[in-house]
Amino acid sequence: MPGAPSSGLNPSVAPGGNFNLSVWELQEPVGSPGSPTTIPSSQLQGAGGFQDSYFYTDGSDGAMTFWAPEKGVTTPNSNYARSELREMNTNGSAADWALSGTHRLNATLRVGSVTSNVCVGQIHLGSGGTSTKPLIELYYHSNGDIVAGVEDSPSGGQTTYPVGHVAVGTKWSYTIGVSGGNTIDLTVNGSTTHYAIASSFFPYHQYFKAGSYNQSSSDSTTNGARVAFYALTVAHS
Repeated sequence: MPGAPSSGLNPSVAPGGNFNLSVWELQEPVGSPGSPTTIPSSQLQGAGGFQDSYFYTDGSDGAMTFWAPEKGVTTPNSNYARSELREMNTNGSAADWALSGTHRLNATLRVGSVTSNVCVGQIHLGSGGTSTKPLIELYYHSNGDIVAGVEDSPSGGQTTYPVGHVAVGTKWSYTIGVSGGNTIDLTVNGSTTHYAIASSFFPYHQYFKAGSYNQSSSDSTTNGARVAFYALTVAHS
């Protein structure tokens, strides 16, 4: 259509009009302390779905945009605010898949602003134990470095690996996946690395997260991380 953005996304609809949000719920950096507001999938779906100042369609190119200020409501296990999607099942229950099989989170995105660094995608531990840790987090730093943070064990500790570099405001792509029940497969801009999953994680199920999980905090409501997604899909087999 004339004047349509090159992204192929419609700037005049809510994110649910451009993206399949039937398998996601949204957590926002508002609500009561320790209990951030969650928007269920049913409210996110469709062209007239939920959007606000923390989760909205960019009017210039149709990107699904997440804004997480440095000052915001956080979960009990984090000091950092987030505007972030959490994977769900289509029946409305929380996604919680076994490491066996093949699982992929694919995204194309652009970080528009970030004060320190921001987590833009992760595999998080679900049921199977008491840990509230991730399995892997993918970070974008303000200097353009893209870094994978692989958790050492369910009790904590993280080893970081540089996996790419793009300037702020530049589009890039990632795939975060699991295969063979014991390997994390990470592709950033076409370059793939693999990380062994420690056996201490084997009892746990997992789920994907994506968005803007800011990794710095202050009293500022204007500094933070703004992340725009042009593609976001999940596949399990």
